[in-house]
This record gives sequence, C-alpha cells and structure tokens, in this order.
Amino acid sequence: MIGNDIVDLQVAKIQSNWKREGFLEKQFTEKEIGEISKSTHSFLLVWLFWSMKEAAYKCYVQQYQKRFLNPKKCSCYLINNSEGIVTINEEKYYTKSTISQKYIHTIAVKEKEKEKEKEIKIISEVSVINNSNLQSKLINNRLLSHFSKETTIKKNESGVPYLYLNNQKQTTSFSTSHHGNYGGFVILK
Repeated sequence: MIGNDIVDLQVAKIQSNWKREGFLEKQFTEKEIGEISKSTHSFLLVWLFWSMKEAAYKCYVQQYQKRFLNPKKCSCYLINNSEGIVTINEEKYYTKSTISQKYIHTIAVKEKEKEKEKEIKIISEVSVINNSNLQSKLINNRLLSHFSKETTIKKNESGVPYLYLNNQKQTTSFSTSHHGNYGGFVILK
C-alpha cells in the first residue's frame, strides 16, 4: 500500500489559521503539540505532521476500506527531518517527505513495503497546476500515462481509487493528491 499528500505552503498560510484556539488540539496528539510548540519552525512542522497523517491515512483506508474522521488517531514520530513513522491503531506506516519553500509532499508505505524497500519501485511526480478545476484530470492523465491506454481509475464505495484494465481491477497501489497549485501522485510497483 502507498499513500501521498501534498500541502501548498502559500495556500496554507492564507487559508488556515493554525494558531487559532483549539486547532492544534483537534488535529494533533499532545506529543505532537509539544514538538510544534518547541520548534523554531512551527508552521512547517504543523504541515509536515498534517501531510504525514494524510498520506498514512490513505494507506490505512486502502488496507481496511474504512474511513474515519479523527486525525488524533494518527500519531507521528519523526526519525529525522524528512522521514517518520505514523501509527494508526497499532499499524505502522513509514513516511518520507520532500520539503521545499513552496510545498510539502509526503509518501507513506505500509511497514511490510518498507522492509522490502530495495525490491519495490516507487514512481512519484509533483506538478504545478494553476487551474484548480483541472487538477484532478491532469494528475490522473499523468498517472495513467504509466499504464496502457485501456487503463482507467474507479473509486469504490469507501472512496479508494483503483486501476482497472479492460474492466478488471488491478493490484497496483497508487495515490493522488492536490492542494492549491500543486498536485502529485505515487505508484507502488
């Protein structure tokens, strides 16, 4: 399983007041709030944790076909500045983040995929997309360019996207994400 999330940092600065009363308490564990409070880069850490949680959540939903609306169920642990572990109900998801001046992009894989890291291939792309109405279409077109023309994307009742080739569900795990001016996808092969 693989998941990804992207945060447009300029949009996050404008649209989200993460310092407002109650925001951190609703989204983060006490340990995460403590790290955010101590950090000299609190803004970046808020959105790094957010991105890690979202990417891991996508893996979890693929695995269990069950959605939930409680970001505090996702507990983040940083290994270093760009790698971490997110625990959801005792399941571990390993994350790797790219942090630029403009965005944070996080990829999450299930523990067993992390153990086989040298054997697996991850295809990842982040693109600038200026027209938000086209984001999903463009990301899907770029994603599908890695497969045959007959490949399509369909979501199941849990909202999990799957690839279909000639109406046959494929086992390839992938994830798409977009926020603000950026979109991305990852494929686990």
